[in-house]
Amino acid sequence: MNKPRLLLSETHTVKKLLRDLKLNTVCEESRCPNISECFGAGTATFMILGEICTRGCSFCNVSKGKPKGLDEQEPYRLLDAVKKLGLKYVVITSVTRDDLPDGGADHFAKCVSILKESIKDIKVEVLVPDFKGSQKALKKVLSSGPDVLNHNVETVPRLYGAVRKGASYERSLYILKSSKELFPHIWTKSAIILGFGETKQEVISVMQDLRNVRCDFLTIGQYYQPSLKHHPTVKYYTYEEFEELRQLALSMGFKYVASGPNVRSSYKAFESIST
Repeated sequence: MNKPRLLLSETHTVKKLLRDLKLNTVCEESRCPNISECFGAGTATFMILGEICTRGCSFCNVSKGKPKGLDEQEPYRLLDAVKKLGLKYVVITSVTRDDLPDGGADHFAKCVSILKESIKDIKVEVLVPDFKGSQKALKKVLSSGPDVLNHNVETVPRLYGAVRKGASYERSLYILKSSKELFPHIWTKSAIILGFGETKQEVISVMQDLRNVRCDFLTIGQYYQPSLKHHPTVKYYTYEEFEELRQLALSMGFKYVASGPNVRSSYKAFESIST
């Protein structure tokens, strides 16, 4: 932040590289508030499987509709971008692809495998959809060797109908639980977004549910309404409230917790496994 000109220059470089390689980032699609900081540091969360989601979450700014077919060359372009940016920690996420038989699990696995085989000591975090609860699809991704399996619960169970249409709180917990049962050595991670109208006790209950399925890492951030057509922001939390929740989460046994207004699921993700 002390060198804004360098920051803008690096941001432009990353954006140009992504355009040239025809790659999407969740940073841009979701209008993440940290995009300049992350791009300025030469990092990005890559969004595979296209840019159109089959779900209709009311808080998300990613486009909804009928996705296009799979791009079989995408994993290789991803590898090219990672090499050119000199990344040592890569986050790969995707839109939800309920139109695909495996939810895109095989494509995820190919991306991870190609990175792991091509770059020595690369660390890869995958932020996956729920694959409609398919343990087979989940196992396919985990077998490719990611270092962190991230799946976000996003909000409290009571608000799922209004916030996460098409999703299931129990199914999300099942994905995290199954990951630990299938591959105990792979770190698991989840995120909670605040501001939809949840109560403090509901948030604490979600944190406890996540610990009950042995979730290792947690991020907690503030919801900012992207447009008037999205779910309204009911409450803005203070820094003190975020810090209180961080301390509570750590006391529950989470190994790493990032909590603050602009914290997002993949914000400074490399810190979680380096602490």
